[in-house]
Amino acid sequence: MAALVARDIEAGSFVNLGIGQPTLVADHLPADAGIVLHTENGMLNMGPAATGEQIDPDLINAGKVPVTELPGSAYFHHADSFAMMRGGHLDVCVLGAFQVSARGDLANWHTGEPDAIPAVGGAMDLAVGAKSVYVMMTLFTKDGTPKLVPECTYPLTGLGCVNRVYTDLATFVITAGGVAVRETFGISFEELGSRLKVPLLRSTE
Repeated sequence: MAALVARDIEAGSFVNLGIGQPTLVADHLPADAGIVLHTENGMLNMGPAATGEQIDPDLINAGKVPVTELPGSAYFHHADSFAMMRGGHLDVCVLGAFQVSARGDLANWHTGEPDAIPAVGGAMDLAVGAKSVYVMMTLFTKDGTPKLVPECTYPLTGLGCVNRVYTDLATFVITAGGVAVRETFGISFEELGSRLKVPLLRSTE
């Protein structure tokens, strides 16, 4: 999934990668693409994950994963980072999700369960501030419940903000006309449609 997302990010973009699976996208970006990674905790031009002697405990992404810095990287206050997020300065953000609705509503901060720990972080700011919102998630929960749904039942993070959904079984594009399937992985379009309650279109991309 991370490689597929990286493939779709245009050269020269300013991008934020959310906590969890989205951080893996950094390891698949072409070095010569001029893509600048922004972190919620205050860094521009973040590099791939750090390993071995590269690890600096003071140099981490928003998910506390050790990362590298690229030439020209810059550091700034947390408040300035959020101003960039809210001000429309990011071309793409990549987020995880509990649910995405057929019209692109995003639910990724709370399941609504009494014992669940809410963790919104900067997701609301990214969802409404980034020009494009890509979601990475498994298509079904462990018990087989779809996460791409007609209507979100969990508390919402943002309305109509998701443009694309990357999952383990298919990649979807959220359009004004509905949810389009761009490609599938180990499953047919027909089987996919039978397992989801969301009407599916075939993508022309």
